[in-house]
Amino acid sequence: MNLEIKANSIYTTAETQEILKISNSTIKRLLKRGVIRANKIGGQYRILGKEILRLVSPEIEKRAVKSYLRLKRKVASRLSKW
Repeated sequence: MNLEIKANSIYTTAETQEILKISNSTIKRLLKRGVIRANKIGGQYRILGKEILRLVSPEIEKRAVKSYLRLKRKVASRLSKW
């Protein structure tokens, strides 16, 4: 299935699950933790396409790696002072 994610379109959690190929429990966890920002309308979440695009962006992965490496250096520095 070749699906184009449109930045200004609104997606349901089921559509987002299908796009990201994740389970129902995973989408709930991502929403609860704020990894995916969404609006709750009538008891159901609605997710903007640009939010999905942000999530799958390679830039996000780069920032996560930088953050991890920065934290790793900080921990190593503190341990070496011990």
